[in-house]
Amino acid sequence: MLKTIPILAFAIIAVISAQSFAGGEAFTRGPVFAKYGENATVENGIENAAEQHFKVAFDIFEEVQGDGVNRSFNSVARFINMHVRAGVALANIEVAIVVHGKASPQLLNPEAYEKRFSKANVNQDLLEQLMAAGVTIALCGQSAAFADVDAKDLLPGVKMSLSAMTAHALLQQQGYTLNPF
Repeated sequence: MLKTIPILAFAIIAVISAQSFAGGEAFTRGPVFAKYGENATVENGIENAAEQHFKVAFDIFEEVQGDGVNRSFNSVARFINMHVRAGVALANIEVAIVVHGKASPQLLNPEAYEKRFSKANVNQDLLEQLMAAGVTIALCGQSAAFADVDAKDLLPGVKMSLSAMTAHALLQQQGYTLNPF
């Protein structure tokens, strides 16, 4: 009998743990971006959601891993989707993305991207949707110069900044907080 107690306790803990770590079925896309930004509903996850106002900057510098979209760009869509789903008005969510380093070429327009990489830019649709939703995208001019990226070759709507450091300093002066994810 005493030998079965630890086994029974382990079985109960395993069942509870499995239930508390629900799989991906809890994650859905939308409501703003139908193809991006998977997120889960969290009841009462934000107090006074209708009264909240966000000004958030994201720092993106990593290149795409594999054939999919840049996970960091997708995280911006997730941030917007989950807050709108939680009751924050889209008009109350101001987001800026500062791109530098190896992520810089991901902002190239279709022709320039195709010429450089001999394939389509998988990030183009997501980036265009983000900008259509009001997201500001700034490219570090220093990274652009290093990567031989010319302003005329950028996706329409992408702004060139003197540097990523400058862009972040200006965004902080405008009240943006830096999201570390």
